[in-house]
Amino acid sequence: MHIEVITHHPESEIRETPLLFVHGAWHGAWCWEEFQPYFADRGYRTYALSLRGHCGSEGKLRTARIHDYVDDVARIAAQIEEETGQAPVVIGHSMGGFVTQKYLETHDAPAAVLLASIPVTGYLASFTRFTLRYPLRVLRSLVTFDPYAFVSSPQQSRRLFFSEDISEETLAKHFARIQSESLNQLFDILFLNLPRPDRVSAPLLVLGAANDAIFTHREIERTAAAYGTQAEFFPMAHDMMLESGWEAVADRIIEWLEDSNSASPNDRGM
Repeated sequence: MHIEVITHHPESEIRETPLLFVHGAWHGAWCWEEFQPYFADRGYRTYALSLRGHCGSEGKLRTARIHDYVDDVARIAAQIEEETGQAPVVIGHSMGGFVTQKYLETHDAPAAVLLASIPVTGYLASFTRFTLRYPLRVLRSLVTFDPYAFVSSPQQSRRLFFSEDISEETLAKHFARIQSESLNQLFDILFLNLPRPDRVSAPLLVLGAANDAIFTHREIERTAAAYGTQAEFFPMAHDMMLESGWEAVADRIIEWLEDSNSASPNDRGM
């Protein structure tokens, strides 16, 4: 099964530890289009995968479960380690943050970063809030077994993912690539397959969006606490890697990686 992987590599000095980016629901590898060249310019080999059934990846989206997405990440991480000699730092956004948490339960990584991640307590609280606010969208998703109804208009995508001041042109560009998602994985993130922080040994950086329409400060803070750290927030909406000011988020990740010595420059200058 083919899994789409978009790569950006530095032209000169290469840091030892590569980075693997994992997208959230309704997105694909494309959502890291700002982050990847920015990190590559600073010496990082970057890889962004599209989970099965997303964008250019094969696989049945309709029946996909969280463990399937974890398998996709594990497969690409193993390929990266074989290619570079180093296991990648895993950086996951939203549902991708949930997948990252589950991946870390059974796989080693030098470090990981969660961006506006589904919390360690799961999606139930967020789903309840969404159901109360958009009952018809939820009903349509359940009847059709297709949660695209959650995001099926530019205006709805703006409400969930972006700040109000995003330009119409930029919104249209992103919305054109928003796609459907597996409803099966929703049951996993609600209550069937929640994260087990006690099984995770990798250091984590937990970053949240101050204006997130999906997850609350408290949910992000509880996730950070579960992994023995403190959450940090940025003044932006849910899609932190595409929002205006995304550079500050990227710089904080780079600073943290350097401080934790998880991605030091390669002495050979490869």
